[in-house]
Amino acid sequence: MPSIKVALLGFGTVGEGIYRILNERKEEIRQETGYAIDIVSILVRDTAKERLATPGIKITDDIQEILSNSDIDFIFEAIVGEEPAYSYLTEAIEKGFHIITANKTMFAKHGSALLKHAKVRDVHLGYEATTAGGVPIIRTVTSLLPADRVRRVRGILNGTSNFILTKMREAGIPFNAALHEAQVLGYAEADPTDDISGKDAFRKLMILSALAFGSQPNWRDVPVVGIDAVTIEDVADAFKNQLRYRHVADISIDEKGALHGSVGPVLIGTDHPLYGVDGVDNAIIVETDHLGALTLVGPGAGMYPTASAMVGDFLQMIGKRERVLVNN
Repeated sequence: MPSIKVALLGFGTVGEGIYRILNERKEEIRQETGYAIDIVSILVRDTAKERLATPGIKITDDIQEILSNSDIDFIFEAIVGEEPAYSYLTEAIEKGFHIITANKTMFAKHGSALLKHAKVRDVHLGYEATTAGGVPIIRTVTSLLPADRVRRVRGILNGTSNFILTKMREAGIPFNAALHEAQVLGYAEADPTDDISGKDAFRKLMILSALAFGSQPNWRDVPVVGIDAVTIEDVADAFKNQLRYRHVADISIDEKGALHGSVGPVLIGTDHPLYGVDGVDNAIIVETDHLGALTLVGPGAGMYPTASAMVGDFLQMIGKRERVLVNN
């Protein structure tokens, strides 16, 4: 049976999730695709660190061990931060590897350049996992664009913030206590700054802007407000009036083609489509000329939503790769 060899860049929460899914679903993937999936290398920062056992897989801290291996077909990138991820993927694309990334920090800034590079090198680049975890927003918008025009995209793009706001309302606890619980449950990092400041939601919004509108607004023109200033008193007062706080990222295009974006907490009522979206769920409303408003809801934080989105990109790419081989 033919095999597809893959490498993982990063073996934190998301990288481990990818490993687990590919191993747990190995037989189903083989039956669905006709390929045996073989994870051959994992890139880590510290090879001596104790981690999940991965028998038969090369653990390395040298990216060149992976990029020089011509047997590898696909690379899953799950590194935190802009660099060295961008440099690694630029070199990987140049060498002809197919790429799946979950790195929203890097992709918000360099996504357009990477996509152009991938097109020139005739390789596939999947980035569903950069935005909204398990919500298939990238594939949805991509499928809409040929026949429709997107006018506005808005929604809850950070599951950690949504969990904290939900916990404050349901349990009647202050912000710091809700944040601590999110950290204990693994929904928030030890340093939660990006989540609670709105930076994470902003980056995802810029990725969606580039996809939906072909460009991004000037980043400095987009107001970004986090949830750390929302008090338990604010939440309680809203609840008394049948209102809820949601952290909403919003981008739209006007008739002149100008983009308008914002990120911050808003009060919404019972008639709003985001009113019932609680916990770590994300929700995105896409407004188009012909379809109207389409709302997608799903889990946005944790190991498996992101890893599952990456594996979904991978399986879709295998299908595209197979069609190319058949057509040639």
